[in-house]
Amino acid sequence: MTCLNRLTSIGHFDVFSRHCRRKGYFLDRIKPGSLLQRKLNAVHKDPNSMAGSAAAHVLIFPFPAQGHVTPMLSLAEILSLSGLRITFLNTEHNHRRLLRHSPALSGFARLRNFRFLTIPDGLPEDDPRLSINFFKVQDSMMTSSRDRYKELLTQEIDGWPPVTCVVADGILHLANDVADEVGVPTLVFRTSSPCSCWVYQSLPILLHEGVIPFPEECDMDEMVCGVEGMEGIVRRRDLPSFMRFAKSADEHIIKFISTLNSHAIRGKGFILNSFEALDPTLLSIMRSYYPTIYTVGPLHLHVTSFISNYNEEEAEEEEVDYKSSSGSTSLWQEDRTCMTWLDNQRDKSVVYVSFGSVAVVSREQLNEFWQGLVNSGHRFLWAVRRDMVVSQGEEMMNGTAVAEELEKGTKERGCMVDWAPQEEVLAHRAVGCFLTHSGWNSTLEGLVAGVPMICWPYFADQMINSRFTSEVWRIGVDMKDRCDRITVERMVREVMEGESALRLRSSAAKMGELARKSVEEGGTSRADLESLVRYIKSTGSDSS
Repeated sequence: MTCLNRLTSIGHFDVFSRHCRRKGYFLDRIKPGSLLQRKLNAVHKDPNSMAGSAAAHVLIFPFPAQGHVTPMLSLAEILSLSGLRITFLNTEHNHRRLLRHSPALSGFARLRNFRFLTIPDGLPEDDPRLSINFFKVQDSMMTSSRDRYKELLTQEIDGWPPVTCVVADGILHLANDVADEVGVPTLVFRTSSPCSCWVYQSLPILLHEGVIPFPEECDMDEMVCGVEGMEGIVRRRDLPSFMRFAKSADEHIIKFISTLNSHAIRGKGFILNSFEALDPTLLSIMRSYYPTIYTVGPLHLHVTSFISNYNEEEAEEEEVDYKSSSGSTSLWQEDRTCMTWLDNQRDKSVVYVSFGSVAVVSREQLNEFWQGLVNSGHRFLWAVRRDMVVSQGEEMMNGTAVAEELEKGTKERGCMVDWAPQEEVLAHRAVGCFLTHSGWNSTLEGLVAGVPMICWPYFADQMINSRFTSEVWRIGVDMKDRCDRITVERMVREVMEGESALRLRSSAAKMGELARKSVEEGGTSRADLESLVRYIKSTGSDSS
């Protein structure tokens, strides 16, 4: 689709008009029957193209963790570039971290209708806010953030019009509950995979069938019944981690998931950072249960594609290309020296290791991974967060000191950093394998880059992601519940050497190509995005 077609496909009349002026077209002199005239008529016939776009105001509220903020900021950026007014709601703590470590805030300042607002989380500033202490954060926000959030939904703040729609993180009850209470339409965004969302939604059946709680001394490799569409795929050990430890249906986590599921089906729509070709059968089943599903991912790839088109339309007016801000929203300081190290390595010769922003390991586990990587004979780049290593007493150790100690023995083959620019690393020609915790953002980034994965899931949805990576999409291997040097060495060799490596790379490359096609003009994710934009604009028309 051409630049002109795209300008009007989302009803963006103000951009369309500026485009005409820059090209020397005057709307009252357009030749009757011309392409420009037909496009202009189409815009005028779209009731959501002008008034709705101007009045629609979306508030986007993520759970305050890296894996949730990043994809929701990507969506916010795309929606803003589509002509919508966006308020992105951060916790005060996370916003300060963005100010320290990310250039994102200055980049977003260039967007005409975008703003950040902040909300307290109620925790002391020195609290580590570990995502593994999930309920501590949830409960604190419920009591400390509720009034401020309600105020933002019901009042005009700083001259901005009222909020007409909320994009609420699916696991943040506060975001959903208060929006429901004040009557603002809610779109639920689950930042995890479709397969994990569906397992969570199947909780009542799993409880009824006696799959949960797990029987004592059960066979963890026994296939699970009760999750439609996953027959013969999912074992007990592949279910989300909370299901392993639940002892009864009355536990807090079970009630929490039930409420989460209720929010998902009550919302006006269900947004997923995924694409149709990845899980076509599963998404078909899910559509019979959820409200309208919008698969708009992979969002980090969609942002790149969207901005490329945006720059075609806007560059002449701005006189400089707009660059994505949401791709640089790390809450940690990125160490870019690793990119220079990668430049000096052979193609597909490096194992990239990162366990994300949440996972922790013991000193013993870290040593087993390190020894297995060294024994494999392959070069590796390893991101070791400062808060990643725990002692036996579960207290955080100095991860930097641990990494430096290990690095002394691997100067020739290894590079260790606190935090890496992951998208760039995975796209680098030198990277041939990704040893990952199987968080959904990391899985999508590896998939898009066409890099095969070794999956060592830590908790929650990562368990099911790793199973689908190995057994459904066949773009990696799964080593969950194992952490020894022999297994690490064997898995690295399987993914990096011989026929198995070629097979995995081929599958990963094909999946990456399907992802790219999904965000192109005419692709399924682009179509769902345009449908999502139209719905949000309609909330502005309804309120005007």
